[in-house]
Amino acid sequence: MFNDIGPLELVTIIVLAVLVFGPDKLPKVIQDVTRTIRKIREFSESAKHDIREELGPEFKDFEFEDLNPKTFIRKQLDNEDLGLKEIRNGFDLKKEMAEVTDAVHGRDSDTSSSSSSGSSGGIDMTKKPELPDRDDRPPFDADAT
Repeated sequence: MFNDIGPLELVTIIVLAVLVFGPDKLPKVIQDVTRTIRKIREFSESAKHDIREELGPEFKDFEFEDLNPKTFIRKQLDNEDLGLKEIRNGFDLKKEMAEVTDAVHGRDSDTSSSSSSGSSGGIDMTKKPELPDRDDRPPFDADAT
């Protein structure tokens, strides 16, 4: 919750608390804040427990953290049944990008020549698409403008 508070920010908060509440009232305020936080945690835990009881035994392994979309997607992608780890580990992005760069610049890469089994019929990336004739203009639509 407060993982991104640095030491300078913490000192600033303490100094402001002493100035606002005073040194004599500050311990009472800290006790009240911690008591309130503890009650909120107890309330949320009892609400989670009640929801789990109401859902029944079918949802015994239900985690409320899974309701966060980022956590849910990460958990589903790490699922071993899908085989995504093998796909992710088998894909070498640097190698693929090097092959694309070599193809664009017209160079023969070592991996593409060995994978094409000696055939020199690669894709010519240097050809420009044919431009339509000047007479092949699209029809004018007065309602569209």
